[in-house]
Order: sequence, then structure tokens, then C-alpha cells
Amino acid sequence: MFIGHFGTGLAAKKLDSKISLGTLFLAAQFIDLLWPIFLLLGIEKVIIEPGNTSFTPLNFISYPYSHSLFGVLIWSLLFGSIYYLNRKNIKSALLLAALVMSHWILDLITHRPDLLIIPWSDIKVGFGLWNSVIFTMLIEGSIFGVGAYLYISCTKAENKKGKIGLWSLLVFLVVIYLMNIFGSPPPSEKAIAVVGLFQWLLVGWAYWIDKNRAPKAK
Repeated sequence: MFIGHFGTGLAAKKLDSKISLGTLFLAAQFIDLLWPIFLLLGIEKVIIEPGNTSFTPLNFISYPYSHSLFGVLIWSLLFGSIYYLNRKNIKSALLLAALVMSHWILDLITHRPDLLIIPWSDIKVGFGLWNSVIFTMLIEGSIFGVGAYLYISCTKAENKKGKIGLWSLLVFLVVIYLMNIFGSPPPSEKAIAVVGLFQWLLVGWAYWIDKNRAPKAK
């Protein structure tokens, strides 16, 4: 799951216009923003194994701290709590915590059984949607499409930056998604982690876009 996570961030703007799209992206993609850091530190492990699933050549050997159910629950609570301490808005904090948690739920649908329930157990789950490229693209594309529609329907561009910036981001995400599916496998595990860190730039891009857009009057 990639653009599907960004789709939930886009959709969440409809639920709470006070939160910047950058913060929504940060929450929706939070555990995948942590994961490359843990890879580089050697805390978690992935190997390149073409044919592991039809959708991705990555075999997620170990990622108990970023992607176990227990771990994601902790991250979601921390994320929501830190936001609440800074903004004193319980509704927004709960929404952001739910977005962090939504990442694991969407991964549960797509991954093969490689997601731990708790870090120190051997119980792994995953419904394996990745075994079908067509159905994965259909479901993930639908989530992204609906999210983009909802964000566009509840915000308006205040200038050309707000309009061009948004459409550039949406197109960029789709292009990267298709390249991940139909492109060559990554050259190394370290390259996966380094490229993964660039997702932080997408969060910054979203903050910039949202500063140039405003909520539509209800």
C-alpha cells in the first residue's frame, strides 16, 4: 500500500479542515516514515526477493517496532497525544491517531502474513491482496481517487500555487506508484531505506500546498 495511505490523508481533510494536509500525510504515512530509519539503524530488516508476491519484490523479514499491531497502537497514541498537547484539540488529535492506525489496517489487507500482532510473538497476519496486481491497483487506486476528490471538494486554491501544486503532487504520486509496480526491483536494501526517507519531502510538499489552499465555505 502506497498511494492508498496518502488517499486516507487527503480524505481526512473533509473531516477536519483545521489540520494541515502535511500533518494528515504525516499521520497516515507515519510508520512508513519511521521504517526507513529503522532499516538504516539495523533494527528492522527487508530483503529483495522477486516473486515474493505478485505486487512487490520486497520480503519484509522483520519490522516489529514500526509495523506490529502493538507498535502501531503505541505510535498512534503518541502521535495523537503530542498533537493534543500542542493544539489542545481532542477531535483533531483523535483523527490523527486514527490515521496512524489506519496504515496498519490497510497494510493488513494488502500484505501477505508478515505483520506481527505484538513484537515478541511469532503470530503474523495479512490477507495477501498483493497476490493480485489488478485487485491491489483497483482498491488502492479507488482509495486514492476518493481521497483526492474529497480534498478537492472541501478546499479551494487561493492562487496558482495552490492549484498547480496540488495537481503536481497527485500526478507525481501516481507516477511513483506505477514505477514501483512496473519498474525494476530496487538495487539494494540500503537503497530502499534511502529512497524511503524522501517521503518526508512529500509531507513538506503537502504543507506548502495547504498553505496555498483554503477550506470552502459550507
